Formats: sequence, C-alpha cells, structure tokens
Amino acid sequence: MTGEKAHPRHRLAPLLGSPVRLSVVAALAAADRAEFGYVRDLVEVSDSVLSKQVAALEEAGWVTVEKGRVGRRPRTWLALTGEGRAAYGRHLDALRDIAGPLR
Repeated sequence: MTGEKAHPRHRLAPLLGSPVRLSVVAALAAADRAEFGYVRDLVEVSDSVLSKQVAALEEAGWVTVEKGRVGRRPRTWLALTGEGRAAYGRHLDALRDIAGPLR
C-alpha cells in the first residue's frame, strides 16, 4: 500500500477483539476503579471467565488489580492504566473510522 492510507481496521487492538475483554475495558473506562463483583455482574460472566480476561489485560499492562478488605470481607478492585485507557481510545477511534462511511 504505497501512498495510500491504511484501512482503520489495522488500528484495532487485537486484545479487544474479545467481546468480554472489550466489555470489561468499557466498564472500567467509566470509573477510576471498580469492584470485581460489580464488573462481573455488569458484563454478565462468571468469576472464572472474568479472572481469565482480567489476567490477559493485566499482562498487557492495561489493567491493575488491587486486593484489600472492606471490614472482614476480601475485595478485589480493577482499574484501567493510562496505557489501557489510551489503547481503548484508539480502538474506539478506529471503530468510528470504520463505521464512519455508514453513518
């Protein structure tokens, strides 16, 4: 492709090709951090499915996982990193560019 603009699909983040990971990142983009159970219920997946997807996002450096307690109850909080937020923004921009001609 010399001199031509590449199709916007080339800017999509492969990690966000999974609907569950995309949903998790979208949920986390709306807050500074969110409790694991809240994200699980919002995305409508099991604990194990969410754990697996969060592990992939954490390995990529896009999500942080913080464990703690509220009273005597253990809690896990998830948050997007700056890199994760930027990747999500680029992904959304690419989707808009792909859909643009259809508007």
